[in-house]
Amino acid sequence: MTYPDNFESKIGFNEIRQLLLERCLSTLGKDLVEEMHPSTDAGVVNRLLREVSEFRRIQEESDDFPLQYFFDMRQSVSRLRLEGTHLDEGELFDLRRSLETISNIVSFLNRTRGGSESNDAEDADYAYPTLHGLTNDVKTFPSLIRDIDQVLDKYGKIRDNASTRLLEIRRELSRVEGNISRMLYGILRSAQSEGLVEKDAAPTLRDGRLVLPVAPAMKRKLKGIVHDESATGKTVYIEPAEVVEANNRIRELESEERREIIRILTELAKVLRPHVTEMLQSYHLLAAIDLIRAKAELAAMTMGFEPEVQDTPHIDWIRAIHPLLHFSLSRQGKKVVPLDIMLTKEKRMLIISGPNAGGKSVCLKTVGLLQYMLQCGLPIPIGERSRCGIFHRIMIDIGDEQSIENDLSTYSSHLLNMKMMMRLSDDHTLLLIDEFGTGTEPQIGGAIAESVLRQLWKHKTWGVITTHYQNLKHFADDHDGVANGAMLYDRHEMRPLFQLEIGRPGSSFAIEIARKSGIPEEVIHDASELVGSEYIQSDKYLQDIVRDKRYWEGKRQTIHQREKELEKTVAHYEEEIKQLRESRRAIIAKAKQEAEDLLRESNRRIENTIREIRESQAAKEETRRVRESLDDFKQEVSNLDTEANDELVSKKMRQIQERRERKEKRRKEKEKEKAQQAGSPTKPKPSRPEGVIAAGDTVRIKGLTTIGRVENVEGKMATVVFGDMRTKLRVERLEHAEMPVKEAPTYATVGRQTRETIDERKLNFKQDLDIRGMRGEEAINAVTYFIDDALLLGMTRVRILHGTGSGILRQLVRQYLSTVPGVTHYRDEHVQFGGAGITVVDLD
Repeated sequence: MTYPDNFESKIGFNEIRQLLLERCLSTLGKDLVEEMHPSTDAGVVNRLLREVSEFRRIQEESDDFPLQYFFDMRQSVSRLRLEGTHLDEGELFDLRRSLETISNIVSFLNRTRGGSESNDAEDADYAYPTLHGLTNDVKTFPSLIRDIDQVLDKYGKIRDNASTRLLEIRRELSRVEGNISRMLYGILRSAQSEGLVEKDAAPTLRDGRLVLPVAPAMKRKLKGIVHDESATGKTVYIEPAEVVEANNRIRELESEERREIIRILTELAKVLRPHVTEMLQSYHLLAAIDLIRAKAELAAMTMGFEPEVQDTPHIDWIRAIHPLLHFSLSRQGKKVVPLDIMLTKEKRMLIISGPNAGGKSVCLKTVGLLQYMLQCGLPIPIGERSRCGIFHRIMIDIGDEQSIENDLSTYSSHLLNMKMMMRLSDDHTLLLIDEFGTGTEPQIGGAIAESVLRQLWKHKTWGVITTHYQNLKHFADDHDGVANGAMLYDRHEMRPLFQLEIGRPGSSFAIEIARKSGIPEEVIHDASELVGSEYIQSDKYLQDIVRDKRYWEGKRQTIHQREKELEKTVAHYEEEIKQLRESRRAIIAKAKQEAEDLLRESNRRIENTIREIRESQAAKEETRRVRESLDDFKQEVSNLDTEANDELVSKKMRQIQERRERKEKRRKEKEKEKAQQAGSPTKPKPSRPEGVIAAGDTVRIKGLTTIGRVENVEGKMATVVFGDMRTKLRVERLEHAEMPVKEAPTYATVGRQTRETIDERKLNFKQDLDIRGMRGEEAINAVTYFIDDALLLGMTRVRILHGTGSGILRQLVRQYLSTVPGVTHYRDEHVQFGGAGITVVDLD
């Protein structure tokens, strides 16, 4: 996979590995970090990256993921395989807590996107599916945890009631210790009164036995056994003879207690032993989570990103950063310059040239380190639009490999590396070669380097190569699949910019750097004459080209950034439109359902009313009662119509109410005809088409209850008087109505509800209508209702925003406005306020 053997140290991956080790919670994760190696399987790499991505999402979305008690108990559990062995209290307590952590992790990862835990592995939509895959075949042990809890308390100590015998032993031990304590304090008080012991002295423990501190001069006056003396020799510790037997009894009880504890732990080990293999398997999950968490922590430090990796060689990185250089510069308060680098099938090899200390080697190491990290399943600091691939081999030649032991000079070591690269490289190999061809006489060194490069090119090898040789720069121009790249340098400020530009070779800026370094001008002049003016001029031309390209590249990036922002804005609005459409469909569906329910209820009420009238044989009092019941229902529907916020629901309800009133009207006419059957025939009125509105007719606006009188009709427009208000409306918006019989005519005054509705509309009416983005029919429909409302509310001027565009909307709007009698004039808005994109409409 890699060459040479010290590849990781050359690219700096050993430091990345150390950072991971520092972030592991236990030796479980650390062992996996030590074993971590790159994969050539894109599926495996993508799975590893998704694991880290999901864990980072857990860190953002939840704070209850179990991360406590990551104990490595594999060695202790493995020891249980031997008969007669047991775990001590501390090991058993750690085992219990770590098993509980494993159980909690499995439970957490079994959650579905709705937040509940799922036991159906096939149909469940898990919140973190890749991490959930780690729990496959991992068993949890709630019964073993309960068995351990019967032996240990919450502090990890053996319970008194772990067995009957242990409870008896501890009770006896407590009783004996109490007796000793009382006896010892009695002896202490007596000794203090006799002056044998200091007044502030107290019993203490030595070798597990209770003793009294006594001055050396008084030790023979107190009968007992001397167990110890202080470091200064000023105090001796004596066990009084009266408590020796009692202390011996305590020792016996403590031994019995320990034997009983060992017996309890041995019995518990027999319960645990059949599950050893499964428990060891479950610790793989704990180790994997430990490693994934360390990766996520490192990714947060490096601002890493988890790209989708394709299974072919490919590098298209945007704003790539060397993580170790980022850490180093951050400590100095500096920022690293991101690199944009691309290796594709069309341009597999990149020849980078430029000044010394300009960032060529850093660029090469960045490619090597990030690609190696990526194939190890680590997020890498690149832009989100970057694309990545897989290489089967990564080989590097950088630094000085001379060896006295192996009789290798610097150039010999380079040649040895070139030989291995030519032997092993293929179309899935990535080569990283620094200062290609250096270490020997430049002319022959450049020739050998070009020859080796040609062989690598024939193998279709991928690579990043840094050089100062002109012949290698020309090779890139003359061969397909090879591109030149330049590390940019600011000639005016005489400093490297550490920016990579692909497509042009770079200048070494040797003259400029020599002059900046303080080399005498005479030496620089002589050097310039030695290489010739043509070389100096060509180098300057190359520098000018690079400078100009930098300028236009900056412009291109600015345009590209603005295009991205525009795309984001468009996507945002498209998403909002989509949500509005979905909301609109939901509202319409709800309105239809409510309208259908209301229609069914209305029909039921009407049918019941007709049936009751028939059954009561149209008795006057009974008919009045039934009608009052129906009027109450009408009032409920009317209130519902007034309070509804959804326009579609209100419209549907009004239509239902109108149909009900028309049925009631026809019923009244039939009753009237029956009542007049005995009367004399009346003179027929001149007939006219049904539904035609004429002057003098009593009408109302469709959907409203207020009644008015038609003053005159001009074409499609009618002048109608509603109480004290005169307005013009389209004839199609009016319908015939009957004058109320019981009370004064409703057209003489405007109803309170209607007046409130009109006032509310007037308060909420906006004099600007925006129809930009609408289709022609939709726009004209909106303008029609807008102008009608404006005329009804007595507005004198409104504005219609249609935009400029191709001018179609503007033309359609004005064609319509020219047909409306209430429109006296229309024109373009002032240039400062929108010009031809807005039409100002003056109303009568």
